[in-house]
Amino acid sequence: MIASLRGTCIDIAGSAVVVEVGGVGYAVTVTPAHALTMRHGSEVFVRTAMIVREDEHLLFGFESTDALQVFDLLRGVSGVGPKSAMGVLAHMDPAQIANAVANEDDGAFRKVSGIGPKTAKLIIVALSGKLVAFEQAAVVAAARGTAVHPAAVDVVSALIGLGWREDAAQAAVDDAVANEPGAAAMGTQALLRAALGALRPAAAGR
Repeated sequence: MIASLRGTCIDIAGSAVVVEVGGVGYAVTVTPAHALTMRHGSEVFVRTAMIVREDEHLLFGFESTDALQVFDLLRGVSGVGPKSAMGVLAHMDPAQIANAVANEDDGAFRKVSGIGPKTAKLIIVALSGKLVAFEQAAVVAAARGTAVHPAAVDVVSALIGLGWREDAAQAAVDDAVANEPGAAAMGTQALLRAALGALRPAAAGR
């Protein structure tokens, strides 16, 4: 099994990237926000889950061990395949998923393409009590008083990967969290879009 890849990013197309390792290119499916942190020709490291089927081998990539663990838990739920699990992670980070489960917010999962009301409720039942560590991580982050939004760190990293200076990226995320309607409920992608809207071309460190 392939548990991780470290190599050169040679192609990016939406949520599909190709990582070349030792002359071999591996096609990896990641979230759109994760793909935005990568650049052609740059060295990347991704944790991976390999799904082996009769007619294909699929690789899914993750920025963090937390995301990989949540992906595996989601795949264990009846009716949730790897693509749906990635869809959930594209909408919410691990802390947000944990909070949705803890609050029995099945509506958060119904927003994901391919997940209906029945499956959304099954996710909450199946994952109840299994995501406590991710809930606690969000509380600790909030207590430190900086990245109160659970997706803030990922979005800042994505903006830096796109070429923005760290101070400009952090300021844009802070602005989006403070001023965008419904910011608290935003997933990584939505917050990234909001932060990009807050940035000005002159602030880019390119």
